Amino acid sequence: MELKLTKPICFFDLETTGIDICKDRIVEISVFKVYPNGTKESKTWLVNPEMPIPPQTTAVHGITDEKVANEPTFKELATIIHNMMKDCDLAGFNSDRFDIPLLAEELLRAGVDFDMKNSVAVDIQTIFHKKEERTLSAAYKFYCGQSLENAHSAEADTMATYEILKSQLDRYEDLPHDMKSLSEYTTRKKSVDFAGFIALDKDNEEIFAFGKHKGVKVNKVLETEPGYFGWIQNADFPLYTKKVLTAIKLRKLNTKLN
Repeated sequence: MELKLTKPICFFDLETTGIDICKDRIVEISVFKVYPNGTKESKTWLVNPEMPIPPQTTAVHGITDEKVANEPTFKELATIIHNMMKDCDLAGFNSDRFDIPLLAEELLRAGVDFDMKNSVAVDIQTIFHKKEERTLSAAYKFYCGQSLENAHSAEADTMATYEILKSQLDRYEDLPHDMKSLSEYTTRKKSVDFAGFIALDKDNEEIFAFGKHKGVKVNKVLETEPGYFGWIQNADFPLYTKKVLTAIKLRKLNTKLN
């Protein structure tokens, strides 16, 4: 069954140097873009991460330092990738918790602004976990009846994710077909930043979701402990989290001035 789209959606997958959103880098990215009229386009880039790829990571995806030594850096590719994906909804397998946060970090690090104020994200892994509890390879076998060749290749994983979602829509009659509803179905918690350090409470107000101020409204902490903002900005938090916190602080300041 085809997707019900009101705007383009980009299925994408990353291969990286590791799983630390703040410190690790992309070594391969594949994007498969589907338009509302059914037109499709895809692109895959190898990326020089400008850091060594750990042997244990190479053992998973097969990408070595030598393979990417002469490839462009992410900073060199950032504008091209962003232009392909901007103003689109996003989809991936475990993308809410890993691929989108890490992509946001790489773009911000390259000086390219990134937000999803007018877009939604659909995490196909969440649908699978809610329904079956499996891995991507098992999901592809379960839903599509085929073995996933070249697993942990960004392009193969991206195309498999797209095919799995279409099969899930065929299999589960209760799944919505529009991206906004699918995004709501696959969202595990209401996070304001991708990494989940800032969430929304029952009143849809920002709260900290970690540390000594867990569950406390961000505005209250910024007012009673202003140094906490500076600590986060100077500590090893994701750039997108810092961006969100800065926006909240500026919004609070503008409210006072007005």
